[in-house]
Amino acid sequence: MKWFPMMLLALALAPLGVSAADAPVAPNGIALFGDYRSWEVIAPSYREDKNHIRVVLGNPAAVKAMRAKVRPMPDGAVLAKVAWTVRKHPDFPVATVPDSFAQVEFMVKDTAKYKDTGGWGFARFVGNSYKPYGKDAGFVMECFGCHTPVKGNDYLFTGYAQVP
Repeated sequence: MKWFPMMLLALALAPLGVSAADAPVAPNGIALFGDYRSWEVIAPSYREDKNHIRVVLGNPAAVKAMRAKVRPMPDGAVLAKVAWTVRKHPDFPVATVPDSFAQVEFMVKDTAKYKDTGGWGFARFVGNSYKPYGKDAGFVMECFGCHTPVKGNDYLFTGYAQVP
């Protein structure tokens, strides 16, 4: 059964055209979740300081917890925040739309493994090549530091965007 986790990783990376052996890995060991583009939307956002349109996606465990407003999130929940630069739509200039892919960030809930960062592991992959962000594993303190103002919401800025 040792082959099973590798098979799952290979299937998850297939939509990106990345093999399990070639999957980018953040300095703290979190690998790119290759299937993130098939996850459900939790909420969109716009970050003014970066001029990015962002969409937060969740794996099934994260979506279930978000819908039920469960805090803290359960171990195994993973959130992906996909970011694009922006441009005006050429045929509808009052609309701002995604332009170039900027990055994808992940938050991985594992309370035992990531106890020093509120139970969350962080990873960021930048640009079309999914270049791992950070020179060493200490980059996570930058991520965690940004999330400390929302400690009371399990370090999450995002809530489930309700639709009827």
